Amino acid sequence: MDAILYWNDVSLEANRISHTNGKNEQTGPTLSSRALAIVHLAMYDALAGVANNPSFPHYLTGLPVPNPAASADAAVAGAAYTTLLNLFPSQQDFFDTSLSAVSLPNPSFDEGFNYGRTVALAILNDRKNDPNAKADGYIPSMARGKHRPDPDDPDQGYHAPYYGAASKCFAVTVRHGLNSPPQPGDTSYTNALREVRSKGIAPELMATVPAVSLSVPPVTRRTVDQTLIGLYWGYDGASGLGTPPRLYNQIIREIALNKPNPNTSALNTPLENARLFAMVNVAMADAGILAWEQKYIHNLWRPVLGIREHDPSMGPSGIGNNNIDNDCHSLWLPLGAPSTNSSKKNFTPPFPAYPSGHATFGAAAFHMTRLFYGVTPGDRNSDNLFQGLTFVSEEMNGVNKDNKGTVRPRHVRNFPGGLWQMIEENGRSRVYLGVHWVFDAFKVDSANNPIFDQKTGGVDLGLTIAEDIYSNGMTKSTV
Repeated sequence: MDAILYWNDVSLEANRISHTNGKNEQTGPTLSSRALAIVHLAMYDALAGVANNPSFPHYLTGLPVPNPAASADAAVAGAAYTTLLNLFPSQQDFFDTSLSAVSLPNPSFDEGFNYGRTVALAILNDRKNDPNAKADGYIPSMARGKHRPDPDDPDQGYHAPYYGAASKCFAVTVRHGLNSPPQPGDTSYTNALREVRSKGIAPELMATVPAVSLSVPPVTRRTVDQTLIGLYWGYDGASGLGTPPRLYNQIIREIALNKPNPNTSALNTPLENARLFAMVNVAMADAGILAWEQKYIHNLWRPVLGIREHDPSMGPSGIGNNNIDNDCHSLWLPLGAPSTNSSKKNFTPPFPAYPSGHATFGAAAFHMTRLFYGVTPGDRNSDNLFQGLTFVSEEMNGVNKDNKGTVRPRHVRNFPGGLWQMIEENGRSRVYLGVHWVFDAFKVDSANNPIFDQKTGGVDLGLTIAEDIYSNGMTKSTV
């Protein structure tokens, strides 16, 4: 048994449970990505210490040298158990059971476990001053184009308005930013509005938009495939599912279990998996920090406000106008982020649109995996890393239910374009739910094809984060 994959599975289950048991431990995209990074950094540094391999340098400096007799698997267990218990204290019984399945009462295990615990405490101490995701004292702007709560969920509040700017990064060398998004009145903004108005609308309102718009380029209503894509990539903190970082880890596990390491032509060793999953989760933790910093810098409204209040006469800063802009739809509602396993309405997430967190997390995680498996930095093309593989999203696994109590069918999906196809599809999925503009993920050309490396949207930010961390060898950040 690979100890890294074992405890990775435990940590993903902890994420799922934390969004299900009502204890609110490390919930939401920001804190869950931080938690997974802490657990995987602790496992990596503990295993690297026991392995003492110069090709696998420590993340933290100044760590003690373990006893030569220390068990490597026990060191991983000590690191994982200690960090998980600190982050999710209500789940101690689950962690105790997970530990009892792999522990061996002997000096070798004790030496390794204690070393892993020491490393874990050092990682936790390094992140002890991280901010929380609360919004105490945050005052929203009433200006046109700025983020406010979903009018269909007016009490939703604001998630993590201070988190990004107040957090130190994990491993990037620069606090990467983005260009400003398109604004109302820009052609690219209007095109994006028309797209999400048709593609992301609630099913009961579908007849209120034309089947094919007369805009240039023309926009059609959401198709069956697009509805499925929107749901497939959900994981919007739902009960029984957790957050997007859990989903992306699940997909990368399939690669680690099935694809040979390019350096050895064999499956990853535990040490290689330790580094892979540490780099992936550190990239997502920095994605959570920098995406949320950018979100509240640009503070762009979501489609549910932008479409309903598109005419200047609408909203709290409205001005007199009796000839309503035809692109305004004052009753528009989105398909919405899926409230899986709940009777609540689907919703628009409680933070600004630009950049998309899904797009940033997904690009950071998947591109880091591409780099680990030999894709050249700067490559923005399809890959074969999911060739012969399929993946079932738990949003559509034949078990979980929609918010009307109906079990969604199990859907098996393949990705002939590999992780790059996932990066693009994951970014677009949020338009099909009606919770994002397309430029929240990436810039597009006149035919709505994505353009990358434009410092626009979450995919560009995620790719940049991954390449920065990979090139510097996951060195501890100073920014």
